[in-house]
Order: sequence, then C-alpha cells, then structure tokens
Amino acid sequence: MKREWSAVVFAMAFPTVMTWLYFVVLARPISRTPIEDSSQSSANNWAQAAYAAGKAIQFSFPLLYLVLAEPTSLQPRRPHFKGIGLGIGFGLLVGVGMVALYSVGLENWLAGTGAATMIRLKIEEFNAASPGRYAALASFLAVAHSLLEEYYWRWFVFGRLRRLVSIPTAIALSSLAFMAHHVVVLGRFFPNDFWSAAVPLSLCIAMGGAFWAWLYNRSGSIYATWVSHLLVDAAIMAVGYDMVFLGKAG
Repeated sequence: MKREWSAVVFAMAFPTVMTWLYFVVLARPISRTPIEDSSQSSANNWAQAAYAAGKAIQFSFPLLYLVLAEPTSLQPRRPHFKGIGLGIGFGLLVGVGMVALYSVGLENWLAGTGAATMIRLKIEEFNAASPGRYAALASFLAVAHSLLEEYYWRWFVFGRLRRLVSIPTAIALSSLAFMAHHVVVLGRFFPNDFWSAAVPLSLCIAMGGAFWAWLYNRSGSIYATWVSHLLVDAAIMAVGYDMVFLGKAG
C-alpha cells in the first residue's frame, strides 16, 4: 500500500515540478518583444532539453513501475471503443463552444491581456514561431501528446487511485493533479491576470479531466477519452494560432 501511494503521489506531482522547471525557471526573460525576423532565433535549448527529459521520465514511469512492482499486470489486451461516441460528443461540444466563445467575445478580452505575446515568446523558445512549425507542434500536442496524457493521467494515475480510494475521490484527486501543471502554464501566459484568467481556465481543465476520468471508469477505454482530449486540444491550438498569427490578440 505504501509503495502504491508513493508511486501515485510521485506521478501526480512530477509533471508540475517539470513544467515549473522548463516553463518558468529556464524560460527567457519576458521583458522583450517577439522576434519578427525569421532569420533570428530565440530557441531555448535548455528549456527544450528539460521538456524532452521531463516527458521521457513522465511517460516511461508508469511502465517502469509496473515492470518492477507488478510485471504480471502488463498483459496485452484487445482494444475496444466503448464510450467513443460520448467522448467525441464531449470533445466537439467543448471544442466548438471554445471556438465560438473566442469568436464572439473572448478574442477582444484576450487581446487586452497580452497573452498572445506571451504565447509567441514561448513558442519561439521551442522553435515553433512560424505558421508551419506551429502547425507541426499543434499536431503533435493534439494527437500524440493527448494520447500519452490519457495513458498517464487516466489509465495510470486514476487507475491506481481508484484501487486506493473511492471512485469520486479518485476522480477529484487525479483531476486536480492533472490541472496543476496547467496552472503553471497559464500563469506564465497570463502573468497579470492570474486570478481572473489562469485560475478559471485551470478549473475548466480540471472539470475536463474529471469527465475523462469518469468516462474511462465507465467505458474502460482509453480511446474514448483520447479522441475527446484530442478534439479539445485541437480547438485550443486553433485558438492559439489565431491569437498569435491572425487575430486581434496577435
């Protein structure tokens, strides 16, 4: 039991610590303007290296733990798609709603926060400040990274927690842990609007995580939560593209 709790607590805390490291500690100073000349480079090799190392540790930890602690639990299973319709429906509802809200009002509000400048500075650090490179980064985050997050947060973190505590408690704990590293990210994007922007948006992420944990518990399918997560992330990246490259906030 103690070993199980130690693994789960580490899994819940590690992503936030690593996000703080590569998103805040190793970040470039924010008191400058984004680079407009594509011949210049503001890539941050230290932040990129920390991001890569952090993600490698994060996503390998569940398998490494199970190999060492419960090797017999790693049995191949045939994939199934129970709950996929519900997952798609939720993803479309949130994604389309997000884009619609952005189009009818949030764009003007975001333009006043300076978030687009902060996002552009960050994607410069990751060498993705052109439309093509941003699209490549967005595709990776929406497709591959969302799958890895579902494997990590729902299959492993929530999956282990529900063996230790009640289902509602497991949903709450896993969702708040899932939210935590997003607080660091959004706090960086909205440094002057932490309580009015970063915190409310983070709570929305926690609610999304809670729905995905509930859906995973109901369906037993990581694919249902993945496609839902993918659709939401695609909408977020589309809004980010408009903010940085096209919209009033850019």
